[in-house]
Amino acid sequence: MERLSYASLARTSGPQPRFGPGEVTPGIVHLGVGSFHRAHTAVFTEDAMAATGEHAWGTVGVTQRSDAVVRQLAPQDCLFTLSERGDGAAPLRVVSGITGMLAGRAEPGAVVARIADPGIHVVTLTVTEKGYRIDPLTGGLGLDDPEVRADLAGAPPVTAIGQLARGLEARHRASDAPLTVVPCDNLPGNGALTRRLVRAFVEALPAGAAPGLADWIASSVAFPSTMVDRMAPATTPADLDAVERALGLRDEAAVVAEPFRQWVIEDAFAGPRPAWEAAGAVLTDDVEPWETAKLRILNAGHSLLAYLGLAAGHATIAEAVHDEAFEAACQGLIGEEVLPTAVLPDGLDGEDYARSVVARFANPALGHTTAKVGSDGSQKLGLRILPTAAACLAVGREPRWAALAVAAWMHHVATASAAGGALADPLAGTLAAALRDRPARASAVDALLALPEVVDPALAADPRFGGPVRHWYELLDAHGATGLRREILHG
Repeated sequence: MERLSYASLARTSGPQPRFGPGEVTPGIVHLGVGSFHRAHTAVFTEDAMAATGEHAWGTVGVTQRSDAVVRQLAPQDCLFTLSERGDGAAPLRVVSGITGMLAGRAEPGAVVARIADPGIHVVTLTVTEKGYRIDPLTGGLGLDDPEVRADLAGAPPVTAIGQLARGLEARHRASDAPLTVVPCDNLPGNGALTRRLVRAFVEALPAGAAPGLADWIASSVAFPSTMVDRMAPATTPADLDAVERALGLRDEAAVVAEPFRQWVIEDAFAGPRPAWEAAGAVLTDDVEPWETAKLRILNAGHSLLAYLGLAAGHATIAEAVHDEAFEAACQGLIGEEVLPTAVLPDGLDGEDYARSVVARFANPALGHTTAKVGSDGSQKLGLRILPTAAACLAVGREPRWAALAVAAWMHHVATASAAGGALADPLAGTLAAALRDRPARASAVDALLALPEVVDPALAADPRFGGPVRHWYELLDAHGATGLRREILHG
């Protein structure tokens, strides 16, 4: 089948892109061009250009670990299709706002040059939680990370923070043009966090290596926080085949997503920006309550269902939420523990939002896998689940459901370790060593709770938390998913 491109698409009667060849010029660099960016940020940006007639907000996409997306998009004139799935889905759409692609590891110098280009006004990021190279013990930049060390030593930068910092250094030398860095990953205060990590990188450079850079970043570079929300599972071969049948062309970069989308952005920019609000984004002075709602309701529910689903052999989140007991646990986590303790945005009805989240989980057309959602758990628990556990303890409430999520994650880790399988987690080696080297009488729960990289020591030491975690873990270990279901439904 012929490949998607401007020329091949023009010969069909199918959906056409909003912008033709050369109509859009770049104003954004995006680090981390995966499925989520293409289904979310890229769509908002194209809609903003269409709504305002300002076509100078094309995106130069940068891959991080793999150049697969370059190979997918470059032969297609950087066009790709978006296929919405579920009630209210829009027709198949061809998105045309990406103007070029760079392979971050193969072309780090070109990435730095693009960030330095005064015609670029915004850098956006979707590099996942682990892409920020955060030290799990300090919460700062992981200066012991080998690739961070190499970036600091002057090697062509391959980490997102290294590329940002080196790009800003080159920009400072060349033009001093202001820049806005917009992180779009599920991290609380992601703007302030990214600013701290970039500053830590600059401060770790050899003395005199970048004079005046830290002060210039402080005065001329903005790091607004954001909250992003759209479920966009990894595209499968079946998805690509379905798009081919509908489009009549082969699109190797197609993405699928639910109809729902949301983007909340702190209104703090250093220079020109796209009119994202014209595309439905919310500009606000305070993103934190929106982050709290997303992380502790949607993301926490997602993780809980993933680990329960993995324990029961469910392949997808939709299968897990259709399991009566697991849906009850998800509802319990949100209704009994999150909503009574979380500060939500003004005007957001927490119960309505919770119902909408569970309904979105149940969308079978998305095919969101429990394995994918359950990956990188050591990086996610502290953002999604543990704040609810701590908040419950602070008001004298037992975190029963949060403890269940932690116990189910621990059982997933222990099961993978015992089977000798590969665990999809950046701390896989640390987790396996903790389980392998624990004292003879220590349980898997004791070994994993003792890891400060995963669980805050004060929380781990609180018997009101550790007790329920052990209860759920032992129940799951002894009686499997059947025992879990019985306990969840009948106590």
